[in-house]
Amino acid sequence: MATLPPTSLFVRLDSRLRQGLQQQIYASIRRAILDRVVAPGARMPSSRALAVDLGVSRTTTLLAVQQLQAEGYLTARRGSGTSVAVELPDDLLQRRGVALPSKARHPALSRRGAAVVASPHGAERLSGPPRAFRLGTPAVDLFPLSAWSRLVNRRLRSVTGAQLDYGDPAGFRPLREAIATHVQTARGTRCDAEHVLIVAGAQQGFELVCRLLLDPGDRAWMEEPGYPGARSALRAAGARIVPVPVDAEGLDVSAGARRAADARLVYVTPSHQYPLGVPMSLSRRLALLSWARAARAWVIEDDYDSEFRYGARPIPCLHGLDVDGRVIYVGSFSKTLFPALRLGFVIVPPDLQAGLVAARAAADQHPPTLDQAVLADFIVDGHFARHLRRMRLVYQERLEALNAAAERCCRGVLRVRRVRTGLHALADLEGVDAVRVVKEAAARGVEVASAAAYCASRTAALNALVLGFGAVRPEAPRRGMERLAAAIEAARRR
Repeated sequence: MATLPPTSLFVRLDSRLRQGLQQQIYASIRRAILDRVVAPGARMPSSRALAVDLGVSRTTTLLAVQQLQAEGYLTARRGSGTSVAVELPDDLLQRRGVALPSKARHPALSRRGAAVVASPHGAERLSGPPRAFRLGTPAVDLFPLSAWSRLVNRRLRSVTGAQLDYGDPAGFRPLREAIATHVQTARGTRCDAEHVLIVAGAQQGFELVCRLLLDPGDRAWMEEPGYPGARSALRAAGARIVPVPVDAEGLDVSAGARRAADARLVYVTPSHQYPLGVPMSLSRRLALLSWARAARAWVIEDDYDSEFRYGARPIPCLHGLDVDGRVIYVGSFSKTLFPALRLGFVIVPPDLQAGLVAARAAADQHPPTLDQAVLADFIVDGHFARHLRRMRLVYQERLEALNAAAERCCRGVLRVRRVRTGLHALADLEGVDAVRVVKEAAARGVEVASAAAYCASRTAALNALVLGFGAVRPEAPRRGMERLAAAIEAARRR
């Protein structure tokens, strides 16, 4: 079989392109094969001849040919040179009319898997950067990246071989010490580094705790309405979820005791109930701890954004009131710093420590050590405390801008409830369905969520919207609220 001349491959090189010469050669030959300019089995020119023809180094053409061989487009035999593969990759088979199976036939999901998939997922996000009124995102535009970058570079310059090995499943010790110091000062609780477990975000903390403490069929209280991530973690563990109503004082403990006195676990957001935003009263907190002690039940306290308060006195966390070791405290840096960091922590009662560390090691050993080390430096060097102080003022301004825009653009149809803590507001709607408003708002590039998305029962659903303001600059709420007003009017007409 004759060898193809190099010119028959239609390789065209352009130094102005961002692609390197090797990648251009690879792409041109692959395209010639895909378009059947060269037939299967045709002998290729040598890498040397191709280099001479194209005026490039032989290393450049050799690397391109080797990549094509690795992907199955070319084959090489000793003494016979290189030729186009006869047995082509799957994408070539499709181009030649060989049909691939349209749908794989696999076993169905497990009952628990199907339940997790079917769980409500809360707010839907539109593509692109933060916009009005995105939930769950802080002011990432104001994060001190320069300080963070300096700490990253400092850590990289001093990294040792030991730090490139597997680390402690409980987490980087200096970070655990820094977190223990912070929560004792800021959240009014007691712990030391031995009780702190580093996790890849609060969600992993929920999943580890539920997996360790619950057997399939165990009953667990869940706030109604409540955080979808916690509901997913409970369902993944096989728990029977018992919705417990939330009123102006937080979780209704007496209602939970009536519905499931034998519950093994309770999930609660006492500092800032998600999504209603109310704090749990002291009497309810004490009642919950008393019930948990009598029922021998565990309590997961999700303290997700309690660092940001507006005109309200700080309330010590539930963990700080617990003298029986029943409360498992879960914290996150997604709201205080930035969501992509994916670092959180769990404050673990002493008798659960060994078990949770083992579960942590079985999950994924530990989060990236470099991220943990940089975060430890960020806290110890004082950047974290300064950032929190600054952001409290920023979020106060953004909340005021949200309230002013709602009053100006949506008076009479949208009433924003008072916000004492956190980065979102609940707004009641009058005379129009919230679910329909969410769809109309998305069509206009505005992100809002219906409170019904956080309810397990339709009968408990509120006709209200959940609006995030953390990621919304002070000048943006007015434009966003004007679009939301148009969405409300469109939903009303429909």
